Amino acid sequence: MRLNGNFKFLILMGMVVLAGLNCRKPYLPPATKLDINYLVVEGVIDPGNDSTIIKLSRTVKISDKTSANPELNAAVTVESDAGATYPLAGAGDGRYIATNLNLDIQHKYRLAITTADNRSYKSDLVEVKNSPPIDSANYLLKNDGVRINVNTHDPANKTRYYRWAYTETYIIHAIYNASVEWVKEPHDTIVFRTADHQIFMCWRNENSSNIVLGSSSKLQQDVITQNQLLSIPSTSEKIGDRYSILVSQYALTREAFDYWGQLKKNSEQLGSIFDAQPSELTSNIHCISNPAEPVLGYVSVGTHTVYRLYVDSRKLPNWIPTPYTSGCFTTSYALQNASGQNDVKLFIFTGLAFPIGAVAPPGGPITGYITSTRECADCTLRGTNHRPAFWTDTDN
Repeated sequence: MRLNGNFKFLILMGMVVLAGLNCRKPYLPPATKLDINYLVVEGVIDPGNDSTIIKLSRTVKISDKTSANPELNAAVTVESDAGATYPLAGAGDGRYIATNLNLDIQHKYRLAITTADNRSYKSDLVEVKNSPPIDSANYLLKNDGVRINVNTHDPANKTRYYRWAYTETYIIHAIYNASVEWVKEPHDTIVFRTADHQIFMCWRNENSSNIVLGSSSKLQQDVITQNQLLSIPSTSEKIGDRYSILVSQYALTREAFDYWGQLKKNSEQLGSIFDAQPSELTSNIHCISNPAEPVLGYVSVGTHTVYRLYVDSRKLPNWIPTPYTSGCFTTSYALQNASGQNDVKLFIFTGLAFPIGAVAPPGGPITGYITSTRECADCTLRGTNHRPAFWTDTDN
């Protein structure tokens, strides 16, 4: 059989590629030995009546078993350009708190930190930028779920740069509704659950992990319209019953806006050669005792405003949420099986099975109990069964 020129060329190229594959050797880069232990500063100095909460921690390696490394026993103060100081009290877990600072908004302020090992850090003096009120938050129906937006404006046209954070609270359900519970003391027994012990419906909280920014700097009026906070898929259990989002709005300086924008690009918009490439963050916090030491974070000063929005599944299309877990099943155990053994004692009172219901013939005594796993029947593993104080069941 005679081969044409194109076919011969393809065969030749294939041989070259195969040869190259055979010659390639895996490259295993040496593990870094750098002891990266940088200070991370999170929080906003609130000049008004709200609490100022500053969280201090240290960076950890990806290979470390822990993801949290709080900076404990530090001395943290707010300093003004007029020389006044305002101490923050340690609240544990790397958090430092002050309430009702009532700062004069005509002055500039910074954060000063001295760690337990006597390393000193200070942020730049920054102006107070108080947030205007949030006009509204709303949701829009999409084919694949719900999009939540925020709207705001500053009549004085002075804010221009905004950041939003949020806390989601939503109802979750266990796969099975447990009507009974195992009580160990004073002796092993199974009783029917009271209303305050129900574990079928809970409330779950999640804080925002994405960075949401907005700017009106290129507009004549300081107006932000339909700025997207997040999207919720139609299959999410967040909107399977009732959902609430508390939106917090912060006013930023241009420098703070640039910092958060760069952080967003570095943390959320990487993954392909067409995405913005990572670059060094320019923090306004500096190590005074060692100017070469990087510090992560950006300190802003200003009050924030909030707005709460509810989304009720009854007003949404008939979307079906994906169960949070799969493989749930039930098993029944008798008080006395065919061999005369008490399976309830063997399986439930030893914690091997989780009771969810009683087995009894109509009008007869209980003969055993239905069980599953706790993961399938106890919503308190993922939330709380105590109703939040702010929660309402209907929209006003």
